[in-house]
Amino acid sequence: MTTKYQWNNIFLTIIVIVLFIFPFVTDSRTWTILLTQIFIFSILAMSYDILLGYTGIVSFGHAMFFGIGAYTTAVMLDRVEPTVGVFILSIATGMVIAGIISFIVGLLTLRLKSHFYAMLTLALSGLFLVLAEKWRSLTSGNDGFTFRAPEVFKDRMVFYLVVLVCLVVVYILLRRFVQSPLGHVLVAVRENEQRTKSLGYKVLHYKVIASIVAGVVASLAGALYAISLRFVNTSVLTMDITLDALLMTIIGGVGTLIGPIIGAGVIELSQHYLSGLAKDYPIFERWIIFFGILYILAVIFFPSGIVGTIRQAFHKRKKPRVVEEKPSNSKGES
Repeated sequence: MTTKYQWNNIFLTIIVIVLFIFPFVTDSRTWTILLTQIFIFSILAMSYDILLGYTGIVSFGHAMFFGIGAYTTAVMLDRVEPTVGVFILSIATGMVIAGIISFIVGLLTLRLKSHFYAMLTLALSGLFLVLAEKWRSLTSGNDGFTFRAPEVFKDRMVFYLVVLVCLVVVYILLRRFVQSPLGHVLVAVRENEQRTKSLGYKVLHYKVIASIVAGVVASLAGALYAISLRFVNTSVLTMDITLDALLMTIIGGVGTLIGPIIGAGVIELSQHYLSGLAKDYPIFERWIIFFGILYILAVIFFPSGIVGTIRQAFHKRKKPRVVEEKPSNSKGES
């Protein structure tokens, strides 16, 4: 008998197959680029979900790992011959750098609680932003710089397929990670950190591991984002990137890897269509206001996120009704 888990896998496999076929049945450059951006930010949102959804950590400095990946790839392709080999090496280098920095940052900050941790990560992210602005010989400051991508990526369809493969691989690896015993400990830390400590687990070690995994995956998203634009500047290190990842995770559903993917799709499509309406309707020139209203409505009507709300509704329908037995009247009984 096919289980619910198997049905989910079948459904996701069908969606992936459709996405693989999509560029071969349509020549829409706009949709190809838009879906590519959705895939990239889906990877970023899933990395943030490891912190927020599975470990209960609210970080305001996630953009620094995204920026590290973007700048590492951009600088290496700009200074060295832009080949596929150099591109792969730049991704690996960015991941290593992001992993080392996330390890150090984790040790320095994860001992703090709630808003103290969030504020310190924001300060550290700001430090990296200032470093990128001042180190003009490497980053060109706020102006940024363009660079050449590998020749094979000049075909947008090829890059689309590469990013989609990266998304699928990251999803599979992260799902294995969160379903492992280590992932279960992270969920326990999120639910009750003190009780997890009392059971003998070194909570700080597990939080640092989650921070490293999230940072490494975020650097991959940053590298792909830089390649998609063939340009990089300090915007990849700004608070906007972290807020985007946070909103995508919350709207899609925290603690569900598929949720951030859906959240990334909702936000990217909303931004695309709302900004596009400004050409015909002047009121939408301030499209960010309507986007904020959309976010408020989503939080009100989907407090657990889109995926979380659907799951709750499904469980309510499947929950068997309990028939309460009326207490027997013992009056008159001997």
